[in-house]
Amino acid sequence: MTGRDLVAHLARFAGALRAGGIGVGLADELDAAQALTLVDLPDQDEVRRALAIALKIRPADRELFEELFHQLWTELPDRDRRPEPSRATSPGARRARGQAHRPGAVPDEMLAGEPSPAADLPGYSPEALLRRKPFDQCSAADLAAMERLLARLSLRLATRRSRRLAPTCNRGVVDLRRSFRRSVGTGADLLWLARRARVVEQPRLVVLCDTSGSMDPHSRFLLAFILSLKRAARRTELFAFNTTLTRLSPWISPGNVGLTLERLASVVPDWSGGTRIGESLAEFVARHEALLVESRTAVVILSDGLDRGDPEVLVAAMRAIRARARTVIWLNPLLGDPRYQPLARGMEAALPFVDHLAPAHNLESLERFLTLLTA
Repeated sequence: MTGRDLVAHLARFAGALRAGGIGVGLADELDAAQALTLVDLPDQDEVRRALAIALKIRPADRELFEELFHQLWTELPDRDRRPEPSRATSPGARRARGQAHRPGAVPDEMLAGEPSPAADLPGYSPEALLRRKPFDQCSAADLAAMERLLARLSLRLATRRSRRLAPTCNRGVVDLRRSFRRSVGTGADLLWLARRARVVEQPRLVVLCDTSGSMDPHSRFLLAFILSLKRAARRTELFAFNTTLTRLSPWISPGNVGLTLERLASVVPDWSGGTRIGESLAEFVARHEALLVESRTAVVILSDGLDRGDPEVLVAAMRAIRARARTVIWLNPLLGDPRYQPLARGMEAALPFVDHLAPAHNLESLERFLTLLTA
């Protein structure tokens, strides 16, 4: 079997796993392809163990993985497979011979049937993998699994203390000026100390989410994140834009995030269509900015910056938003690629009016975004 045939067969196998509900992404397939260069391909057990490790198969999915492996991976034509090693050859000799002609080969103990020691590390837990998984590799099943993590993120925002200090009757830092002022005013001794503490201050958010075709792999997960934030930070206004602007707040109701997203997709015109960022933001400035944006408001724009409209219109809209908002944050999923540069026409036009340009390609990047809201 040629290398191209092997990669094609691996892709079919990964597709069958996804169809069965096992979350396998492109990065996992690349890891698996690399693993297959390090094992003895005629040895089915070795191949099976290598794929299970490289594709990060969870114990709950192991039975289905074994079944699909037996159905698909053992159906390779005999002419494309090398002869099986002789049964008379001892496992140790076969190992030594295989490693002798495979420089840098992975030792068999790393492909043992027992879980790899690395699987016990926090970075290999299903939750940690889901937090780092790019949105464009996520499935509908991943969205359901993310809801619990999204709820936890929103709770973190709702309970995060700001840097601002406010008077408190409980524990806190001593406010000497207020303490002396009270004692002088009453002519009493300094027997009571005024205190201040950091308060839990919910940010005022206006979120504008790009739902054009280029954002389609990301927008559903980003909207799910914002819906979770709105449950905790109630002073959040949500808009969707592509070729037009749609206010989503009236359509949002408590409940299942997936069902809410389906409802939103049905009310937003031209969902997954073209995009005119400048015209959409100009409409927001004309119809909503005066009422919704003030000196305490953070305006968050979720977009890849791929704009088909007039850059001057975008510049004027961004200048108006920046003049009123406390901060302007632009979350761009493309920033997840280290090779990305903000050279797209829309992104380049908006950048001078953006306080923070940050990635938004997975849950881990959105966690870092929360720190910008309370900075």
